[in-house]
Amino acid sequence: MSALDRSTVVAVIGAGAMGAGIAQVAAQAGHPVKLHDTRPGAAAQAIDGIDRQLGKLVEKGKLSAEARAATVARLQPADAIEALADAGLVIEAIVENLEVKRGLLRQLEALCSAECILASNTSSLSITSLAAGLAHPERVIGMHFFNPAPLMALVEIVSGLATPRALAERLYATASAWGKQPVHTKSTPGFIVNRVARPFYAESLRLLQEGAADCATLDALLRDAGGFRMGAFELTDLIGHDVNYAVTCSVFAAYYGDFRFQPSLIQKELVDAGRLGRKSGHGFYSYAEGAERPQPAELSSAATIDSCVVEGSLGIAEPLIQRLADAGVKVVRRDGCGLLRVGDAVLALSDGRLASQRAQDDGLRNLVLLDLALDYAKAGRLAIACAADTSAAARDQAVALLQRAGLKVSALADLPGLAVLRTVAMLANEGADAVLQGVGSAADIDLAMRAGVNYPQGPLAWADAIGLPAVVSALANLQAAYGEERYRPSLLLRRLVAEGRNCHD
Repeated sequence: MSALDRSTVVAVIGAGAMGAGIAQVAAQAGHPVKLHDTRPGAAAQAIDGIDRQLGKLVEKGKLSAEARAATVARLQPADAIEALADAGLVIEAIVENLEVKRGLLRQLEALCSAECILASNTSSLSITSLAAGLAHPERVIGMHFFNPAPLMALVEIVSGLATPRALAERLYATASAWGKQPVHTKSTPGFIVNRVARPFYAESLRLLQEGAADCATLDALLRDAGGFRMGAFELTDLIGHDVNYAVTCSVFAAYYGDFRFQPSLIQKELVDAGRLGRKSGHGFYSYAEGAERPQPAELSSAATIDSCVVEGSLGIAEPLIQRLADAGVKVVRRDGCGLLRVGDAVLALSDGRLASQRAQDDGLRNLVLLDLALDYAKAGRLAIACAADTSAAARDQAVALLQRAGLKVSALADLPGLAVLRTVAMLANEGADAVLQGVGSAADIDLAMRAGVNYPQGPLAWADAIGLPAVVSALANLQAAYGEERYRPSLLLRRLVAEGRNCHD
């Protein structure tokens, strides 16, 4: 299916940050664009703002003066909605209110030609519900951009119950022609990104509530071990807790109270207190002038470690052994079930069990569990958790060994799955359920999470790298530890394990 011709007039309704950004994207792609807002002068002001932003790109040498002038020339403020009658594509980016959007779509259906596509930039409302009541609901589709639209690559192409596949393919091709990375998704609560991303926030919030560590330490682990650009607390401070909490509540309600999406009492308290994050000056962190950001907690050891014993394979953590060898640690290999021994300490990659439970189950003394890392060859930090009977000397030896590999070490309370493992396992679990329910393909879900929220790897590809049996085992152990359906392994993951396949096979 071919993209819309560049001569097609694109109308954007709503001249806020999102609407203006979408208008800029369409104009830069070569379309004549009409920008409308009910606030007098808002569209013209938005176009002036676009001109200034493009001017900054010209000053930095990232855009030619000619391209700037041509883009601005394609932008036209439309004071009256009637001026949009000749549009071939209308994208509404107004307030997230179902009835207000429905009213606008009814008005547009009567105003625009029968061939005009009516698209909504909604991030949370059902496309099926928005189209309901129109004479031709098949004209309505979701085209969900991410803020800031000129910079963020992802566009979710959202099909409602009446949306024909040909229309979705046309807008997919159009978004590609605009330089974006589109994905197809069904109109289900949260679409792809706002659904699959919930565990990223939820697991850190739960770890904080259960006393695993402080915000700075948990954020540092997600960055330095997990490879995420920001931890959950600094990211929700940036998004705004009112916004993030509202999305979580919306998804939770839409899924009839499924506890996978349960909102956090900690975040609710921040919202109630008006501590909304950066925009209010205080959230999990203070943004007052001169405020110092707290530093992550770290363990250190002065012990001298020259050798270690590796029993069997450490699986995804094998690059850690090469780091130790490169640092001059003598590595002795022997058969076993994936353990690393140094002095009195026994180190193992977390499998979702409590350290104390695993020590008891497997008959291991002085057990120290290691958290997941995106890349053990490059990670700068790693979390550990110790069983109750692990001696201070054994923990010190474990820390000294990890320090020899160049790792900073942060201790967590003995909670199942530590920080990165449980977060990634839950992201993969939600992604797998989305595939199972036909919300999107595995490839589109991974692309959406990379391009829409800058994840270092798609959660399903990450699960494949870890090994699906290990992911399912971690989830099952989390479920057993908590006794909650929240952590139940997705049927798709369990089926793939039974079939010996991966998510992307």
